[in-house]
Amino acid sequence: MGDPRKQRKKYNTPGHPWQAERINREAPLLIEYGLKNKKELWKMGSILQRFKSQTKDLIKQTGSQTEKEQKQLLDKLIKMGLIEAGTKLENILDLNVEDLMARRLQTLVLKKGLAKTIKQARQFIVHGHILIGDKKITVPSYIVLNSEEHNLNFRANSSLSDEEHPERKQKEAKPVEVKKVENEDDKENIVEEENKE
Repeated sequence: MGDPRKQRKKYNTPGHPWQAERINREAPLLIEYGLKNKKELWKMGSILQRFKSQTKDLIKQTGSQTEKEQKQLLDKLIKMGLIEAGTKLENILDLNVEDLMARRLQTLVLKKGLAKTIKQARQFIVHGHILIGDKKITVPSYIVLNSEEHNLNFRANSSLSDEEHPERKQKEAKPVEVKKVENEDDKENIVEEENKE
């Protein structure tokens, strides 16, 4: 059984390290969701795989205990924000990794406008600037429940809670002047002036 104090891997890794199709599928997800490494992606994939395996087992079975377990699974996924109320059990099999990644704390910090980039959202979380209710969360991969989402904010004594903080202020776009060109000579002069700047 092994030492109970030893941490064990709770996710599945790919069967083969060099599969071009899988690598090409994972690369954009790492950038889009600001992941540190592929291990974070595999962890989310393993969580989703457990839900799907449980669903497949429940579809095959019948009885009062099975109905209870089906209701519990559906309630859990509704609470996590992965499915909507009234969704059938079979629809859980249609979920993909992107659905689960969208519920991560790092992604929701960016969606709520608390950070300018996905990498910055990760930094704010790891440095302890983000609260859910009155609980400080420093894990970017934390799955935010539907009930917790509206309580997501900066810590009150964090310098980032001030909207005038330089890291929170959005850069204002400079107005672009449109110059009307009447002939070809004027067009050449404008191009030369822009190149000088």
